[in-house]
Amino acid sequence: MPRFDVTLAGEMNLDLILYGLPEDLPPERELLATGIVTTLGGSSANVAHNLAAFGSTVGFQSCIGTDELGQIALGQLAGSGVDISRVRQIDGAIKSSLTVVLQRVGWRTMLTYAGTIEELRGDELDFDYLADTRHFHLSSYYLQKGLQSHVPELFRKLKKAGVTISLDTNDDPEDCWHGVRDLLQYVDVFLPNEREAQRLAGVNDIAEAGKRLAELVPVVVLKIGSQGAVAHRGAERIVCPGIQVKTIDAVGAGDSFDAGFLHAYVSGADLRTCLEHGNAAGALSTTCPGGTEAFRDRESVERFISERGVKLHANARKPSHNGTQAAVGLR
Repeated sequence: MPRFDVTLAGEMNLDLILYGLPEDLPPERELLATGIVTTLGGSSANVAHNLAAFGSTVGFQSCIGTDELGQIALGQLAGSGVDISRVRQIDGAIKSSLTVVLQRVGWRTMLTYAGTIEELRGDELDFDYLADTRHFHLSSYYLQKGLQSHVPELFRKLKKAGVTISLDTNDDPEDCWHGVRDLLQYVDVFLPNEREAQRLAGVNDIAEAGKRLAELVPVVVLKIGSQGAVAHRGAERIVCPGIQVKTIDAVGAGDSFDAGFLHAYVSGADLRTCLEHGNAAGALSTTCPGGTEAFRDRESVERFISERGVKLHANARKPSHNGTQAAVGLR
């Protein structure tokens, strides 16, 4: 039986979120914010943290600095129950990554210092550790400069080991979108948002983007913000409306959706239930600042999910016929 339900290799950092900023930011002015939050960030770390909050067993490989920012981030991730034994701490001139989020009403600007994100290199990955799982998830492909060239071989080996794979590219800062199509042949679940799907499919229509990507991946899940999500499985299309809540911000909401969806997926839930679980997790995330603050208390998470009429799945920890837990309802 695999040690983990889900493993990840990717980035972690702190998010510094500023609220109440003016719409315009003129140069050489002293501009005031009305609120500030510092919290765990990085798409990979957000997904790992929130998967653990749902009760999944999670293994995580990453790099972080020994500086104060890195230690705060590492402590918050460890506190969720994620296994951090493969997180390498770096002491030196390269500091832990930091993302500054300038939050406005309905939109935001994100500024990231990559720092230790690019220090996680493919030749350092502990394959045996990452493969000791039912499922592997990769986020922030375009930020993982040290991993990118190794991802196709990693995915190939994981598939050979019987591990299912999901991918959420997140944004490409260079807006070029190279390399992902070569990976999709190994991916079981692809989790882009609306813009990412259209850029990767080369169209300006979300419905057409979903159809084109579904020709390449068994399950494509399009995250469309407060409207919910749409899943494509071959010619099948499933629409799952969003859940309306009082929103603080949408930082990490897509990562939280991934965590909710994947927790149900690894548990063997059917596709619609996975979507409902993802939507509930994404909605819950927006009720607190950042991508993990809403997931600090498992009882509160479970109560929010159940009050929305969504079944909270428990991972059964039973091996499937090939040695990993397959999500039978999605096949």
